[in-house]
Amino acid sequence: MKTYDRIVQESLQLFNEHGERPITTNHIAAHLGISPGNLYYHFRNKEEIVYQIFRLYQEYMREHLSVPENRALQAEDLGQYLDAAFTAMWQYRFLFYDLPGLLSRNPQLQSDYQAFVKNDIAPVLARAFSEFASIGFLSVKLGEIQPLATTAWLIVKFWFTFQQTVRPDIPLTEETGKQGVRQVLALLKPYVQPEYATTFEKIEARYRPS
Repeated sequence: MKTYDRIVQESLQLFNEHGERPITTNHIAAHLGISPGNLYYHFRNKEEIVYQIFRLYQEYMREHLSVPENRALQAEDLGQYLDAAFTAMWQYRFLFYDLPGLLSRNPQLQSDYQAFVKNDIAPVLARAFSEFASIGFLSVKLGEIQPLATTAWLIVKFWFTFQQTVRPDIPLTEETGKQGVRQVLALLKPYVQPEYATTFEKIEARYRPS
């Protein structure tokens, strides 16, 4: 792996484990076993590293949450979307520990993040929920689609941060993500049409505790 990519990947690991604020470029260089000068050859400062990590998150989300163009959505796709969303939040969870603070310290990240939510996330969520409604999976009125999609997204986006805040003594794991999926499913369950109840139960069963 090239030094540039190692810096990004190892920084992501450090930020996820310890948070972004306490970790300096010197910490990252020492962790990698390289000189600070070598790190600065690739990145001028920590903010540039954070920005490149955000771009990886952005790329993942665009790839895994896009609505298929060659077929209609099916109810079973809900599980795939939730898997992808919580996988992303687990892999890049530090981004959301203190999102307002992170954005305020990084103007380029702030601009690109806001554009990403506005131009990518919001339209995809609205379209996905609209299609789930159109096939009769969810009974949602037109005016309820955006609020419901936004609430689901808020749970996904801040689930790990919420758990870290209310249960700091319990380490975050991928199982924590499954708990988040169950929370989203609990939100959506009242909207599921009777003919899709069995399908929804199968989706729920995938995320029950072992």
